[in-house]
Amino acid sequence: MLEVSQITKVPTAPGYMRGVVNVRGQSVPVVDLRLRFGLPKGKETVHTRIIVMELELDGETAVLGGMADSVHEVIELEPGNINPPPTIAMRWRSEFIQGMGKRDDDFIIILDFNAVFSSEDLALVDAAATQKEEAVVA
Repeated sequence: MLEVSQITKVPTAPGYMRGVVNVRGQSVPVVDLRLRFGLPKGKETVHTRIIVMELELDGETAVLGGMADSVHEVIELEPGNINPPPTIAMRWRSEFIQGMGKRDDDFIIILDFNAVFSSEDLALVDAAATQKEEAVVA
């Protein structure tokens, strides 16, 4: 998890892509999760964070940063505390939900980021980040 730092905009990137950031010397594309989920763009605050994720799509590992309004806590849930997502009465598209976690009396929605981003999405993001890296080197 990173604080929002200098995000370098990338021309021709999809609208939900904010740009790229340097993470340990590597260009990592940053996606605005609000826009990706069809929500209105949020206002950046001191609580805005970038969550760095490794996704596996088509047998390839891709590193991606996701902008979140805030992060309250990072926890590990025991597998016994994770249930499949409910199949009815869901406001969200259930294919984006990996499961429902339970901690004490609270339920936690566990997103399936591999489902949120298709291979085509990541190819666009990766191509835009590669273009930016090439432009910086040239």
